[in-house]
Amino acid sequence: MVTTTDTTRISTLAGHRFLYTYANGWTYEMYVKNDHTIDYRIHSGHVGGRWVRDQHVDLVELVPGVHKVSWTEPTGTSVVVNVMPEARRLHGTIFFPHWIELDGSTTVLYQNDHLDEMRALRDQGPTYPIYVVPEFADIQLFEHVGVDDESVISVAPEDLPADFLTRRN
Repeated sequence: MVTTTDTTRISTLAGHRFLYTYANGWTYEMYVKNDHTIDYRIHSGHVGGRWVRDQHVDLVELVPGVHKVSWTEPTGTSVVVNVMPEARRLHGTIFFPHWIELDGSTTVLYQNDHLDEMRALRDQGPTYPIYVVPEFADIQLFEHVGVDDESVISVAPEDLPADFLTRRN
């Protein structure tokens, strides 16, 4: 019997960076900095160009090789990503508040420098209806780069080398 007081499996995903492209064509990059923090860049899609560091997450390994990363952002956006590295697949569901669906351009920046602004926009809304985007994605790059490395996601997507998104392994 599982109860809320049972310990969850510690994820082995910490220290990995991966690039993935959703079926809708949106490309993202996530670095699992440690067992409770991620950094990420959004390379294309509804809010392509946005990047974030030190996002607190809930990270668990559901069963060996299947991980769940979930969080809520200062914008009011919530995200759940199930990562299956061996299968080179993931499934993500993004829950955008209505104000971002209407115009997400104000979030296309380095979020960490604008946290108060993001919270104010969230509080201004409108929140509902929630724009839900559930998609499968293929992982084109999956690599171990170590935990707590501040250099992994340290520049905006537009400041990366032109061939960055063509990397595969």
